[in-house]
Amino acid sequence: MPTQYLTVAKVAERLGTTERFVRRLISERRIAFVKMGAHVRISATSLDAYIAAGTVPAVRSRRDRHGGGV
Repeated sequence: MPTQYLTVAKVAERLGTTERFVRRLISERRIAFVKMGAHVRISATSLDAYIAAGTVPAVRSRRDRHGGGV
C-alpha cells in the first residue's frame, strides 16, 4: 500500500489541534516530515509514530493494586 501523505491542516484535524501547533512540531523537529517543493507533508506512519511515542499507559487504581477490587 502506498504511503499516504497528509497536509498540515489534515494532521491538525486528526490531532484535534491547530495548524500552528503542527507547524511548531515541524519547526522543532518533533515530528518527521517531507518537503515537496514549497509544501510540507507528514506521512500517516509518522503521525501514528508521534502519537504512539506520546501515549502514556494507564495505571491501575490504588484499590486494584492492593487487592480490593470491585
